Amino acid sequence: MKRALSSMFMAGSLVLVGALPGLTHAQDAVKPDAKAGEQLYVNGDMSRGVLACVTCHGDAGNSTIPANPNLAAMPHEYLAKQLRDFVPQGDKRAVRTGADGAPSIMSTIAPSLTPQDIQNVTLYLSHQKMDWDKAGTATSEASMERGQHIWRAGIADRQVPACAACHSANGAGLPGEFPRLAGQHPEYILEQLKLFRSGDRANSIMYDITSRMTDPDLAAVADFAAGLR
Repeated sequence: MKRALSSMFMAGSLVLVGALPGLTHAQDAVKPDAKAGEQLYVNGDMSRGVLACVTCHGDAGNSTIPANPNLAAMPHEYLAKQLRDFVPQGDKRAVRTGADGAPSIMSTIAPSLTPQDIQNVTLYLSHQKMDWDKAGTATSEASMERGQHIWRAGIADRQVPACAACHSANGAGLPGEFPRLAGQHPEYILEQLKLFRSGDRANSIMYDITSRMTDPDLAAVADFAAGLR
């Protein structure tokens, strides 16, 4: 199945990372409230065990902690899907877990969020501006050429497609489907690539791609992507 999905991708068919976020979820029918989202983001709700998002993700979604992603100006549909992916569905484990299936901090926070909370906070974040002065950037000159090659051309002999095909040449991504990677912290990107490869972040397309990449490949493209603008 994974090989078939990859073939479809390489053939140039439009393959989405899961269903289009938001279109198949009845919970998305709630009307989002950015002001309420800001309150939750800044203050949290300790009565429900919801930590203030700003603690880890920074002012207006601009994280200064390399292990935590920048969320400012991300499409709210994409962010809403990611929050839902941290929540187990029935007897199935969550789509997103930490290494070796261990729960992450989001695994304890996301289940406490209501559908309305998710819509509110993600709409708020989508309205924020990326602070490029605080954004992640490339740090390894030694891997720059390798990262650039993978981003622009992929790795032909291992059937690894160019990252730019989905995440765009400048790393801006495709709203609602593929995330912006430009300015993301390279440490965070690398960790997510490894989680895709191990299957701890379930995504058949990204598993198929990263499973053909070495650790140096992943590190090089993560660092290059962070430096895009």
